[in-house]
Amino acid sequence: MASQRVIFRVHAIQRMFERSISEQDVHEVLRTAEVVEMYPDDIPYPSRLLLGWSQGQPIHVVVAENDDEETAIVITVYEPDDDVWEPGFRRRLR
Repeated sequence: MASQRVIFRVHAIQRMFERSISEQDVHEVLRTAEVVEMYPDDIPYPSRLLLGWSQGQPIHVVVAENDDEETAIVITVYEPDDDVWEPGFRRRLR
């Protein structure tokens, strides 16, 4: 994903501001992340939930990819909640 152009949706920028997550943090996650969930039926582009770490903190990034334009579109960004995610933040609690 490093070679792709990255676009931040307004929602992602708002959430990053509210949660004190920087653009640099998100780029770090995009470079090093692992895929946690896939959303192949999302419209207008398939998306996925990524888990990465920045400054020792876990960060989830939902990103859609427009392969035709080689663009990654950041939809939202957040620190995963222990009340929702299993330890390691790779699987949701049941």
